[in-house]
Amino acid sequence: MLSEPPDADPHVRWCGGRRGEPGAYPIEACAAAFGIVVGMSPTIFRDGAFRFFFFSREEERLHVHVQSPDGEAKFWIEPEIELARSYRLSDQDLKRVLELVIDHEQEIRNAWHRHFDR
Repeated sequence: MLSEPPDADPHVRWCGGRRGEPGAYPIEACAAAFGIVVGMSPTIFRDGAFRFFFFSREEERLHVHVQSPDGEAKFWIEPEIELARSYRLSDQDLKRVLELVIDHEQEIRNAWHRHFDR
């Protein structure tokens, strides 16, 4: 079971919920549990509170992750743009994020290929 150290930094990013909520853990602990190296998640672009990025050592199918203070989502880019999963984002936020993914599709593809086709 993952647990928060008593002297945890209040600026640490959290997954599974907000700081202090049941099931919320520092992002580094969640990443380690899934074998993801933190710091290996290049930001493609930001729009307002939304950060669009991908993890360097994740699956090969082209996709993008989106994170905001309110939640997160993952969108497949191939074979077509579609929501893979979401957590705590409102329907309104998901609609906005989908619009942004569609509007920035080529930028996402270019960033993916720059990073992975080395």
